[in-house]
Amino acid sequence: MRLLDRLLRHTTLDENIGIAFDNLRANKLRSALTMLGVVIGVATVMTMASIVQGVRTQILQTLEVAGPTTFYVMKVFSQQPLNPEALPKWVRIRPDLTEDEAIAIGRLPEIQYSALWAQIIGRLEFEGARTQNMAVFGGDAGFTLIQGGQLTAGRWFTSPEERSGAAVAVIAAVQARRLFGRLEPLGKTMQVGGRPVTVIGLYEPPENIFAPPGQETGAILPYKFVDRGYRLDKVNQVFICVKPRDGVTVAAAQEAATVLLRERRHLRPADGNTFDLLTQDQILDVFNNITGVFFVVMLVLASVALLVGGIGVMAIMMVSVTDRTREIGVRKALGATRRDIMAQFLVEAATLTGVGGLIGIAVGLLVGRIATTVLNIPAAAPWGLTLIAVGVSVGIGLVFGVLPARRASRLDPIEALRYE
Repeated sequence: MRLLDRLLRHTTLDENIGIAFDNLRANKLRSALTMLGVVIGVATVMTMASIVQGVRTQILQTLEVAGPTTFYVMKVFSQQPLNPEALPKWVRIRPDLTEDEAIAIGRLPEIQYSALWAQIIGRLEFEGARTQNMAVFGGDAGFTLIQGGQLTAGRWFTSPEERSGAAVAVIAAVQARRLFGRLEPLGKTMQVGGRPVTVIGLYEPPENIFAPPGQETGAILPYKFVDRGYRLDKVNQVFICVKPRDGVTVAAAQEAATVLLRERRHLRPADGNTFDLLTQDQILDVFNNITGVFFVVMLVLASVALLVGGIGVMAIMMVSVTDRTREIGVRKALGATRRDIMAQFLVEAATLTGVGGLIGIAVGLLVGRIATTVLNIPAAAPWGLTLIAVGVSVGIGLVFGVLPARRASRLDPIEALRYE
């Protein structure tokens, strides 16, 4: 009766929305199936946005740990790891980074810290217990200056241990708990990447350190031990960490390091650098490029789902126009204009997709929260994108609802009243 009362007079926007919800309730299954494509599309976008924004926040926090001025000297910088067995000539002719170069950079008045590091992947093992593959660093006692965190037990390497490449290790506290349980790990001999080492300290990384699954820090060993005990890829796994002194800009520190390395390598003014410098901003740019491509792919997939949803809305609205031909005839006979009829069906289509969009947003945010919790990254709701998603959902209804609405508005009232 309420629906009939609304239809027997000119309707306003809020009344058209009420009519739309009445029809949604009257055709629950059909409406749910129609909204499914919109729900899937919007949920996909919201989930990916939550994950990408959360990971980006984690990256920014991690860069803050090392400090915005920290930079790295590399043999070559490539966004994709180069195959050490098939290096291009321009890479092969570049000399490897050396400890002497790192020490020389560290002696510059602009530099606070400089050391040659390596990063490999390996398992930690103790008496049958083992971890998954994780990051193993070859470094020195200045590790926390770059990576943050703190030593919670034991000690760092001594200078003689660093110079001789002693088989000692500082391992992550969480890995120590997994491997040793209630046993005291300090002084115990364990395997790191298949090599025996003695545990001398426990390291607690900062809570905001970016560590994708399988890449969290497992152990820190003296660089010389890693260099001698493991097969190192000098192109992809070895780098010099550099931290300028307080008050020295990144540009000034990089210029000083560049001049020194060029002099040591006897490069002429016309020669290009035989090394690359990587700043924190460049690391963030690389991450943005990688996630940007990933996000675009997800948007394309979501767009397909939204297109399918839009086509479904159009098809259902066409059926709705046919089913309600007599209703349209009654409204027109009572004075409803084409504009009234068109507005009614456009609002109904927009309401259908708008509700689907809201459901998709809720599902996407929930899945995004679960994913960020599993990945141990900050959960971040992309509120700006949420508003856009609502607008897009309603827009889909308006775009794909135009044809059915026009068809309804052009029905001849006499023919419509005769329709059975």
